[in-house]
Amino acid sequence: MFLAQVVGTVVTPVQIPVLDGRTLLLLQPVDPQGKKNGRVRVGIDHAQAGVGDRVLVMDEGNSARQMLNAKEGAVKTVVVAVVDYVERDGALCYDHREAN
Repeated sequence: MFLAQVVGTVVTPVQIPVLDGRTLLLLQPVDPQGKKNGRVRVGIDHAQAGVGDRVLVMDEGNSARQMLNAKEGAVKTVVVAVVDYVERDGALCYDHREAN
């Protein structure tokens, strides 16, 4: 799993059946403080996340397929939670609650 910032959405007119009715998000991996940490990738939204949200991402095929109940299909990266805050070594690194 990794932390990411949702930076956009992906719209496709044709896709594989396992993706029907699902939202695809552009995900920028970040460290606990929010600094970019890796390449942007596409993930399936399973947490009703949106652009600007900090999210927790599962990036492993078998677990992702189980989350979506998709026994067959090209599924690897899934957004599983929207993050409220991140704490590391007793210090607050990120707090979405204070921004609202």
